[in-house]
Amino acid sequence: MITTLIDRYVAGADAPAKAIAGLSAEELNSHPVPGKWSVQQVIAHLVDSDLIASDRMKRIAAMPRPLLIGYDETAFAAAFAQDRIDPKLACELFRLNRLHTAALLRALPPEAFERWGIHSERGKVTLRELLNDYSGHLEHHLRFIEEKRRAMGK
Repeated sequence: MITTLIDRYVAGADAPAKAIAGLSAEELNSHPVPGKWSVQQVIAHLVDSDLIASDRMKRIAAMPRPLLIGYDETAFAAAFAQDRIDPKLACELFRLNRLHTAALLRALPPEAFERWGIHSERGKVTLRELLNDYSGHLEHHLRFIEEKRRAMGK
């Protein structure tokens, strides 16, 4: 079961790069769905959240009941100039982080996935749950990118 979860997590490594393929800088930063993030903002969010997820997973694996601090994704989007990031670099960072984190996870014994931490907003969360949640998080946001691509006729 754990191998299947890690395989699902790794399978998403290239997904952000594939999702933005063929989009111009203007298209990446447009808002084809009014009131929603641009594709580039979604990519920036995916990188931010995946880096945080990796840290959380490593903390749970290495520390007894670590505190996992929540973060405000809207504040991140407002604070950083996401329209000026290099989207290809962001996608590559996402890919490499997923591959690296998966390699670390594959080396853990099965019982490590039952270890848990305390999320400041959600409470108790196991390593297994985080691994599953972040695979689903990517899939959730890829649907938004696809919606934006359709709205742009892509």
